[in-house]
Amino acid sequence: MSTIRKVGVIGAGTMGNGIAQACAVSGIDVVMVDVAEAAVLRGLAALTGSLDRLLKKEKITAAAKEAALKRIHGTTSYDALKSCDLVIEAATENEELKVKILKQVDALAGPAVILATNTSSISITKLAAVTSRPGKFVGMHFFNPVPMMTLVELIRGLQTEEATVAAVAALAKTLGKTPIVVKNSPGFVVNRILCPMINEAVFALQEGLATAEEIDNGMKLGCSHPIGPLALADMVGLDVLIAVMEVFYRDFNDPKYRPALLLKEMVAAGHLGRKSGRGFYSYK
Repeated sequence: MSTIRKVGVIGAGTMGNGIAQACAVSGIDVVMVDVAEAAVLRGLAALTGSLDRLLKKEKITAAAKEAALKRIHGTTSYDALKSCDLVIEAATENEELKVKILKQVDALAGPAVILATNTSSISITKLAAVTSRPGKFVGMHFFNPVPMMTLVELIRGLQTEEATVAAVAALAKTLGKTPIVVKNSPGFVVNRILCPMINEAVFALQEGLATAEEIDNGMKLGCSHPIGPLALADMVGLDVLIAVMEVFYRDFNDPKYRPALLLKEMVAAGHLGRKSGRGFYSYK
């Protein structure tokens, strides 16, 4: 089994910079790539802010923070990924975009390099098929916020080799995560259960059964959920949620997965949750 010492992350957004932080804090060198310099700088700033909060809470030392930041190289150049043992695609949940990125990385990465995707719903087998290395392709689904959430879903595509799964499972453990290995299916395990539950909470709000606060309190106090489904939707991003539900609706061909109309309306209005300042709650 190959040891992963250097990780490339494509995408400096919420998930990408979170994955980069988790790697750097655990002693793994990271290359974080995004299309625009401004996006790279935003990602580095968010990551630095996250480390500062950990420092303030005495979860890490000042020396550990500085060491982690030195392990991260932010860039707009894909060429910087050539030295990586593993490249994780963490771009927006859009199949066409992911395919474009994966083809680009596949063309420049050495034959031993493992390619992974952080997709939350798109077929791993389908994405692997656009590369020249389906055996070295795997789903590596982290959860938001990455530095805090300890689960990683490892999704085996039809052609994924056991050695590939073993290598990324070992990395996940190095990052302090608990990996679960699942078969390729829309939404895998966690989102297959979680996203329809959130969508049903949106239906309940849409139908006027209760307010957003009452729905969330019902699930927190009645089901011991640490956060209500609508507040969680805001954290995940309503655009991400609707993208996942649309994949379910299409791939399972089952009306129970249809996205709530209110969810569609909010995304159309640009109310995407925390990242836009407004979702089911206001963050301004």
